[in-house]
Amino acid sequence: MNAKKTLPSYLEQTDAVKARFDRLKAREVILEVNNLGKSFPGTSGKGEKETVALKDVSFQTHRREFLCIVGPSGCGKSTLIRILAGLETSTSGKVLLEGKPVTGPGKDRGMVFQGYTLFPWLTVKRNVMFGLEVNGAGHDEAESQALQWLSLIGLEKFANAYPNQLSGGMKQRVAIARALANQPRILLMDEPFGALDAQTRARMQAHLLEIWRKIDITIIFITHDLDEAIYLADRVLVLKAHPGEVQELIEVPVAHPRSTDQFITDEFLATKARLEELIYAKSSHDDEEELYPMMSRLAEVDDNVE
Repeated sequence: MNAKKTLPSYLEQTDAVKARFDRLKAREVILEVNNLGKSFPGTSGKGEKETVALKDVSFQTHRREFLCIVGPSGCGKSTLIRILAGLETSTSGKVLLEGKPVTGPGKDRGMVFQGYTLFPWLTVKRNVMFGLEVNGAGHDEAESQALQWLSLIGLEKFANAYPNQLSGGMKQRVAIARALANQPRILLMDEPFGALDAQTRARMQAHLLEIWRKIDITIIFITHDLDEAIYLADRVLVLKAHPGEVQELIEVPVAHPRSTDQFITDEFLATKARLEELIYAKSSHDDEEELYPMMSRLAEVDDNVE
């Protein structure tokens, strides 16, 4: 029987990785989140207590950084990214984008959701043009820029197709192009590949890394897939649940450029082991705590059954 392989610490970094993080940290801070909190009130008249979704969440994101956010179910990942997008307001704390408070949606942030949010009655090109025209670009300028973005994502041949003629991965590529067309400072992505099959998801991850390498964009990416987080991110922010709080901000020790061959390297496996330790060990304990009262109630029901 083979002995279990001993992995290095996820904190160990090669000289090349250390140098990359030194360069990243020397860049200006694009996004600053300070003591962010979010609570939802209980139902009036039912005696329900308020739900604390996020508590004292603080972190910074640097220019051209790729930050992934992971955590167990109920940690408030989607609530957090909606606050960053200006789609929800926080209960406490603040969000600063390039030093300015985020108080609502703005073209300085692009958003890509898990569901396909393209307008079905518009062609691919017109979908990408939509935001440009809303923000004041003329038709010819919007069309020219839309075609450039479609070329970047490799879908220029589908400019006149409609969303229902595209695969799921192609739809998300168009959604990414539409979000980037207004040249936001930051791209927010809420599990954008979660509905895709494994092969399409892998291709989309590679497409996204290629786009990120070519343009000046900071990406914050929500995912529940730990392999995806390690493969994509410079750093991984780990939240814990009930309420959502920061557990750790991990510098991914896997070298760039990234490839799927790295999934079996010691650095990758060590990082994944740490993420699993932070997320699954805690959530399993929480599940047990919730299970015992449930089992007790079921036992009481059984005792009352004749």
